[in-house]
Formats: sequence, structure tokens, C-alpha cells
Amino acid sequence: MTWTTPEVKRPERVYAGDERNVLESALDHGRATFLYKCGGLTGEQLARRPVGRSTLSLLGLARHLAGVERWWFRNHLAGESALPWIFFTEDNMEGDFEDGTAESAPGDFEIYHREVAAARAAAADRPLDASFCRPNGQLMDLRALFVYMTDEYARHNGHADLIREHIDGRTGE
Repeated sequence: MTWTTPEVKRPERVYAGDERNVLESALDHGRATFLYKCGGLTGEQLARRPVGRSTLSLLGLARHLAGVERWWFRNHLAGESALPWIFFTEDNMEGDFEDGTAESAPGDFEIYHREVAAARAAAADRPLDASFCRPNGQLMDLRALFVYMTDEYARHNGHADLIREHIDGRTGE
């Protein structure tokens, strides 16, 4: 049987009330939207790069987002600075986008899910005012990190929507 990504039903967003719930809901909606865009596809379809010369694929985006989740929530917020990059190195900065294959897709998506779970755990017991230094030395708090990551997903969900449409015509949501 051929592996496919599971179909995902996105949770309803919270638009009012507790600030933390609104922020977490927005990020979780972005995460679920990305998984929705990937739902039901095979490793071959996920690895496909259908847009011109671009190296973007849904698999590459999943690999990239796993790394971004780790970088911000674990390396910086939780202070686990010794954790290595997942899919690229100093010698191969595009490895997240260029090195994913149909065969690596199931494991790569497992890593994505693990990193999202670890990101949630890193944020769970911290107040929104918990802060850390960004690589440029600027202070960032958890509140701003939720906004930043929601923006990151919004950007890449736009890419994912176009890629998915090229793969099988599915659009929307």
C-alpha cells in the first residue's frame, strides 16, 4: 500500500477572549492549513516541484517548517541551542528544499510532527512575556514569536496552495 499524508480537518479558530488562546489558535490554524494542503498526497506528489525552476515542493516546505519550528521554539525560546539543524548544513543551506525525496517523505513528515509537538511543549508553561535574544541580539517574547510563526505559515501556505493546485487542481481553504 502506498503511503499518503492523512487528510486533516482544521480546527475552528478562536477570534476573541484570552490573548494566549487567540495567538495559539492562529498558529495552530496555520499549521493545520499546511497539513490540509498536503492531505492525501503520496511521497512522489509531495516531492514534486511543479512551479518553473523553483525548488519549492510541499515536502520541501514541510522540511523547512520543521526546521523553523525547532529553530525558534527549541533553539531560542527553550534555550536548546546545541540542537543541530535538521535538513540542512552550512555546506548545504538549501537541503530542506532540495534533498527531500518521495522515499524520505514519511519520515520527514514524522519529523515535522515531532518538531511541532516539541514547539508546543516548549511554549506550554511559559508566559507570553517570556523572552529570549534573537540571533541579531534583539529581544523577542513568546507573544511576538506566536505572531512571527503565524506569519511564517501564512507565507508558506500561499506557496503550498499554488503547489497543490499544480499537482492535482485542489484549491481553497
